Amino acid sequence: MNTMKKLIIAGANGFLGRHITRHFHANGWEVVGLARREQGLDSNCRFVLWDGKTMGAWSAELNGATALINLAGRSINCRHNKKNRRQIMESRVDSTTILGEAVSLCSHPPEVWLNASTASVYADAEKSPQGEGMKLGQGFFVDVAKGWEGAMMTAKVSEDVRRIALRTSLVMANEKGTVYDYLLKLSKLFLGGAVGGGKQMVSWVHVEDYCRAVEWLVDHDDIRGVVNVTAPDPLTNADMMKRFQKLAMRPFGLPATSWMARIGALVLRTEPELILKSNWVVPRRLLQNGFVFRHPEMNPSEW
Repeated sequence: MNTMKKLIIAGANGFLGRHITRHFHANGWEVVGLARREQGLDSNCRFVLWDGKTMGAWSAELNGATALINLAGRSINCRHNKKNRRQIMESRVDSTTILGEAVSLCSHPPEVWLNASTASVYADAEKSPQGEGMKLGQGFFVDVAKGWEGAMMTAKVSEDVRRIALRTSLVMANEKGTVYDYLLKLSKLFLGGAVGGGKQMVSWVHVEDYCRAVEWLVDHDDIRGVVNVTAPDPLTNADMMKRFQKLAMRPFGLPATSWMARIGALVLRTEPELILKSNWVVPRRLLQNGFVFRHPEMNPSEW
């Protein structure tokens, strides 16, 4: 009899999907990736075709699976024009909705369904940290998070299926194409100074702790609902950039005012809110329930 645990990853060919695959495979799990294409999947992930919108043969993989995690969604690192906003919202809500329909049809549904969300759902904060249950903010990111989480929480699935919304901050890893890589490159060019005054808070989490937190939540069957997945030591933008200046061995970094950041975001075809909003989010539920971080403080020179 096969007793291997089985994890289904929807949107498995992205940065987080690859790290989750490696982490769970190393711990003896079978990992199945639902994705539009096989390109980008980790070699330890079995590919199953999925368009993120419609029911298909892929849904049979959910029956009898131990856990499901949905990471699907168009990148937010773009200009938020009308077309891109629609794609960002629909890619998250549609994928979550169809997964809910598939789970509802399972005779043996996954024990736990984890769904990605964003720590940007909270109000802009510079005076106090935001834990689960704190005041939500306003704006497009907040609307996306509400739609995303709502599609999971209102899905007509068995009450035995634990549903967890992963309100995740910036995920850091010493890897090409990541936030870490981008900040290091800026610092090497002497452009890694504080942005917009540098007082805005930055919440982050190391990718190893992200994967460990996901596994920990799967194993703790008494936890459901919203969980903040962030390191316990958020820091200011200015402090974060100083640490990358040190890593890049640069004595300084040219600062950027808010208006300069907005122009820079326009040139880079991204959104200024990604760097100007103060996200002071802490992992209260993880800490209160005994999760121990391996990377509680940001030390990019050690990663």
